[in-house]
Amino acid sequence: MESIQIKTDMIQLDQLLKLGSILQSGGEIRFLLEEKRIFVNGILCEAKRKKIHVGDVVEIKGVGTYTVTRA
Repeated sequence: MESIQIKTDMIQLDQLLKLGSILQSGGEIRFLLEEKRIFVNGILCEAKRKKIHVGDVVEIKGVGTYTVTRA
């Protein structure tokens, strides 16, 4: 499990994936959402702008699992 550090208490899912270099652009998240491959804290996520907080775990099936930590 890798960690992605953020400087704030919260970040949007699409911004987090760009910050972590998982996606090159925020628009790419649409495909992962349509394929139902993104889970936040074990729950299927269907919103690209879902608020992600420090301590949350984001799993992308076939890509990896990421813990959000404070920078």
